[in-house]
Amino acid sequence: MTQQPLAYLFPEFLESAEARPIRILAEYLEPLRRFKEQRIQDTVVFFGSARVDSRERATRALRMLRSRGVEIADEHYQGELTRSRKAVEWARYYEEARELARLLTSWSRTLPGENHRFVVTSGGGPGIMEAANRGAREAGGKTIGLNIRLPYEQGANPYITDGLHFEFHYFFMRKFWFAYLAKALVVFPGGFGTLDEMFELLTLMQTEKLGEKIQIILYGSEYWDPILNLEPMAEWGAIAPDDCRLIKRADSPEVAFKLLKDHLSEHHLQKAPPKKTPQLARTRS
Repeated sequence: MTQQPLAYLFPEFLESAEARPIRILAEYLEPLRRFKEQRIQDTVVFFGSARVDSRERATRALRMLRSRGVEIADEHYQGELTRSRKAVEWARYYEEARELARLLTSWSRTLPGENHRFVVTSGGGPGIMEAANRGAREAGGKTIGLNIRLPYEQGANPYITDGLHFEFHYFFMRKFWFAYLAKALVVFPGGFGTLDEMFELLTLMQTEKLGEKIQIILYGSEYWDPILNLEPMAEWGAIAPDDCRLIKRADSPEVAFKLLKDHLSEHHLQKAPPKKTPQLARTRS
């Protein structure tokens, strides 16, 4: 008689529809175990486009494109040239996210206590996510990457701290971990995914479903001002006027860092000494 494997060691069962609740629970318990092992108390989350590249790579790509010469300056080439020039301009946000993450991590490493505070966290991929993890790593701190497993993208960037690279299958479990430990959120220029993450946190803040006070900083007025204006929503009565003040804005790493430091110091450093295990946020009753 063929020996039957134990249910929790049976791949066919674990990958079945019936075992979906187990897989979901695993994406809660396994990260929780690692956060406790690494003494991660709380985080600051960086969101933004995966399509932003570093200034070095964007400049190199533009230089290589220009080296092809004007003899093949057809319409397709001109389009490539326009996009490449825009990528160089766009690269400022990569460098500024990197610098902000470095400033924040350098400061957080001076804080007393056994736990790691305000750890820079990203979605783990390229672009702004890479920049945030890179800046934190350059400052000598731990940094988290909550990557999502997709069929065609996105590979994790190389700057995530060993043991703090997470791979999620379920988007909602990844979102849970973005919100659960966060004490602040910095939103760099991005697309639908960036807006989705920001509005989800805004809704939790507006409805007082978070146990901790979170600050959202919208970075880059040149990009966001034409895209995101909440005032008409307040004028129509869809949101309260005070809801517009849930977001602060910044246009330099120094200003953003001051906003973060002031918020974190006022709301999250004036409490009793934390426990040895991470002090996870709790939903308000």
